[in-house]
Amino acid sequence: MAQSEREQLMTDIRNGLYTGPTSGLARGYAQANLVVLRKKDAYDFLLFCQRNPQSCPLLDVTDVGSAIPKMMGTHADLRTDLPRYRVYRGGVLTEERTEIGELWEEDMVCFLIGCSFTFEEALLANGIPIRHQEEDVNVPMYLTSIPCEQAGSFHGNMVVSMRPMSQAFAIRASLVTARFPSVHGAPVHIGDPAAIGIETIQEPDFGGRVTIKEGEVPVFWACGVTPQAAAMASKPDLMITHAPGHMYITTKKNEQLGVL
Repeated sequence: MAQSEREQLMTDIRNGLYTGPTSGLARGYAQANLVVLRKKDAYDFLLFCQRNPQSCPLLDVTDVGSAIPKMMGTHADLRTDLPRYRVYRGGVLTEERTEIGELWEEDMVCFLIGCSFTFEEALLANGIPIRHQEEDVNVPMYLTSIPCEQAGSFHGNMVVSMRPMSQAFAIRASLVTARFPSVHGAPVHIGDPAAIGIETIQEPDFGGRVTIKEGEVPVFWACGVTPQAAAMASKPDLMITHAPGHMYITTKKNEQLGVL
């Protein structure tokens, strides 16, 4: 039997044959952000997610020492099954890798966090354009002035992803994405970037730059890169994450995460 699009993509990712962004790939399947921490930091981060559910909506947490997300892919290995990873040591980004097997420790815990790429299929189905897909770049992401609720050692400000669109589409996009609270839900802000601490909309902190056409407004959603901002602010000894835009593709269908 021929492999499905998702299976083929996951095989290519695991073998290091695909290392790019995942927006628009394996359509129909939900995507997730990744955070890997040692057990000593895992409870504080779990509490951080619980207190900041729009930025860090938890989809799955692995057993200590396991890289298998039992609720999101029983045959997966989170050490190899993302296109690209980032490694933070003491809050400093030290490297990017295409696998983390060499860094794995017996007391590590993996967290999968909902990703806004999941609701992009619903936006397209409603005729709402997605500019970063049209321009074949990574979604633009920005560090904001919106503070997260602190939990133990973890603190920092919210990161948002941005998609420009007409004002009419912005209203519909808010309604469409509100159906997906487990992948960030409705936008946190529409319009003036300065109101949430973004000084230059054409200079994203993460991801690529996209065209904002005349008459369009920027629409901002909470983003699963927020834990990386928390890593830089909180400085855990070691945090491994996905590289922004390079997600784990789960075995869950997008609509399974939607609210009917």
